[in-house]
Amino acid sequence: MRTNSCLRKTASIVVFLAALVAPSIAQEIRSEIAIQGSGFFTKDSNGNGVTQKGTFTGGILGSYRYRLNRWVSAEAAYGWSRNSQLYSSSTGSGRVEANVHQATGGFVVNVPSPPRFHFSPYLLAEGGALVFAPTNKPYGSVPGATRQTVGAFIYGGGLDYPLPIFRNVAFRLEYRGLIYDAPDYGLHSLHTAAITHTAQPSAGLVYKF
Repeated sequence: MRTNSCLRKTASIVVFLAALVAPSIAQEIRSEIAIQGSGFFTKDSNGNGVTQKGTFTGGILGSYRYRLNRWVSAEAAYGWSRNSQLYSSSTGSGRVEANVHQATGGFVVNVPSPPRFHFSPYLLAEGGALVFAPTNKPYGSVPGATRQTVGAFIYGGGLDYPLPIFRNVAFRLEYRGLIYDAPDYGLHSLHTAAITHTAQPSAGLVYKF
């Protein structure tokens, strides 16, 4: 009887502690999935007698973010857009239309804000690659242009604003700046040897779980 009484007391304590801990576990949100529409605005580049201009376009950006602690999250992101690079020199001009794939990963610093502001700002720094894949359409291709991958450094920031009518869903505004070598598609005649910059503003929805 005494053994059964001890077991019942132990079981009661375990159930009580579980009841206290379970809500805190359930309320701990560590993961985020986001989908955003984005712009893709690249500055002009010059070098080796070649002027390079990128057309302004839009695209999509998806990401997964995992909160490591209160201050820092790890993020992996993929983006897609399609634009054209316009080249001109003393010997002529050309145009290469390409699908631009963006794959990056890095860290996000979660910046605290007063509760009355109801939004969560953050800063980000990432590294990755941009893949320029020519569409090979007759009107948008320079003969000999091939797929090219370049390394990229990404900096930026944004903020999440929770939507009151949808639990765990937020509206995200973000800016990403991409720094990388201007693409030449493997052709010496298109090589500017310049480092270029793309501004990528975006907006979309985030689901946190």
